[in-house]
Amino acid sequence: MTAFFNALGDLFTNVLFLPFSFLAEIELDNWWIANVMTWLFAAIGMAAFTYWMGQLRQYDQNGEEDKSISAHAYL
Repeated sequence: MTAFFNALGDLFTNVLFLPFSFLAEIELDNWWIANVMTWLFAAIGMAAFTYWMGQLRQYDQNGEEDKSISAHAYL
């Protein structure tokens, strides 16, 4: 069982994180390239936020929401 976990640790350390190791090494040469994953995740987050706000706007424009004072049980 120990060999399995050692192999799993080796897989993540030496194979799957290799691109991130490359980005860490290139950081001193070019900051923009080193942070490409950050920009990618930020762009995905902004796209998801924009989509979600569009969906909420459509729901609000349909008038389906109960906005009365007693709409929720805790009120």
